[in-house]
Amino acid sequence: MNGVLLMMAILIGPAGDSDLEQRVMKLSQEFRCLVCQNETIADSHADLAADLRQQIREQMIAGRTDSEITSYLTDRYGDFVLYRPRVTPKTYALWFGPFALLAGGLYVLFGYVKRWPQSSTNRPLSEEEHRRVERLLQLKSNPNVAVYRDQLAEMDLDERDREDLQRRLLDDCRN
Repeated sequence: MNGVLLMMAILIGPAGDSDLEQRVMKLSQEFRCLVCQNETIADSHADLAADLRQQIREQMIAGRTDSEITSYLTDRYGDFVLYRPRVTPKTYALWFGPFALLAGGLYVLFGYVKRWPQSSTNRPLSEEEHRRVERLLQLKSNPNVAVYRDQLAEMDLDERDREDLQRRLLDDCRN
């Protein structure tokens, strides 16, 4: 007898009870469609999502609370069915992993920037370095030196830019 009443309530109830439908749709927003995986069962058109919405409707008609229905579905399908997973030790990586990766990346970036070679333009070239640059610029056989010679000749450089270019020439010819 109870089964017949439940079936009649299921068939007749949803069409006439908009509060129940609103409650079903609200709770359906909390569960992931196991077929689509990126939609809630309220938004999904998959057959399984329709079956899950029907199960939720039946349990609401039977008088179960939202938390009881949630417990029933998570017991049956696991935590994956929750669209917004709970914060538990099993989901710490999901919740806190992005922040840990960001913090690690910032730490590495800070360390890299901290060790970044200080600009060598803080000190002017010594007399010995100037003499070495002049000797290098007079070499005709090295094509790399020819590029520096042409750049120094063609460009209208201020003193700091000229020293930077000369410092790069010294660095390139050091090897």
